[in-house]
Amino acid sequence: MLSFFRWVLFFIALLVTVIVGGLFVGRSMLEAQGPLEKTKNVLIPRGAGPATMAKVLEEEGVISHPRLFRIALMVDPTPKPIKAGEYEVPPHISMARLVELLQSGKLVQRRLTIPEGTTTAEIVDLVRKTDALSGEVTVDVKEGDLLPETYFYSRDDTRDGVLLRMKEAMEKTLDEAWRKRAPGLPYANKRDALILASIIEKETSVPAERTRVAAVYVNRLRIRMRLESDPTTIYGVTNGKGMQGRELTRADLQSSSPYNTYVVAGLPPGPICNPGRASILAAVAPAPRERALYFVADGQGGHSFANNLYEHNRNVARWKDIQRQRQEQAPAGPSPSAPAPLPKP
Repeated sequence: MLSFFRWVLFFIALLVTVIVGGLFVGRSMLEAQGPLEKTKNVLIPRGAGPATMAKVLEEEGVISHPRLFRIALMVDPTPKPIKAGEYEVPPHISMARLVELLQSGKLVQRRLTIPEGTTTAEIVDLVRKTDALSGEVTVDVKEGDLLPETYFYSRDDTRDGVLLRMKEAMEKTLDEAWRKRAPGLPYANKRDALILASIIEKETSVPAERTRVAAVYVNRLRIRMRLESDPTTIYGVTNGKGMQGRELTRADLQSSSPYNTYVVAGLPPGPICNPGRASILAAVAPAPRERALYFVADGQGGHSFANNLYEHNRNVARWKDIQRQRQEQAPAGPSPSAPAPLPKP
């Protein structure tokens, strides 16, 4: 009888040893370095179960033992669902860390940057050409609806979804700016502010000038003086496609387009681009003590401002002298650079 109990104790001890040893070996394998040589983005497909995930990870060179990966998921003491999507997997990641990464749901974040002053047609085209997005563009977005900035997205996010985020961002930005607007502005509503912001965006790329340009146009609106903005006229005669290398002509300035602010009084019927935050803020808070009614390029990348026509004509003459000197110094043959805008009359 005693011998029997000894055999039982022996087998129990042996079994415990095997189990503990197996756990130790299993743990060692889970924590051992994986075969991946360098960082790699791996896509876990939607609806993938443990077997499919293991196959994908093995094919991508992340793991060598797909069965061990499945076991790791089964014996996880705190199991969490794995979100489908694209993960950035570091080199030589262990099985244990891999499971943690996939359970974290931290997908690769891509970025899409929309420059200020881009038209809606240009933005939609850019979104269509972004390969990592999915679906067709079906949402209806108009000029001025989308806020230019950097947007983060994950692989297979929808194109409509990204555009709607841009639209919501513009609505929020415009609402916040409108609530903080300066008193007495000659706008009927916040859309008027958006229209002027789009003009400001196209008129200057110098941050310090935005509020001054806004003030010039606000001053003109207050005295019912035509805005005489080249960018609005260009938008009208080219349907928002730009001059494509040709110069703005006198015939363009006499066109019947409702965007031709040399002929039509007041603001144009809609925005001419999608303005950024800074231009929107300038439109609702113009430079408070600016009395200028005119501005023209100064040859240094900015503009010269004038309170009256006499000062403005001097600035125009100076700008023409700069243009003439540049033409004399330029090498013979056609210049690839875009033509300078006409001075404000």
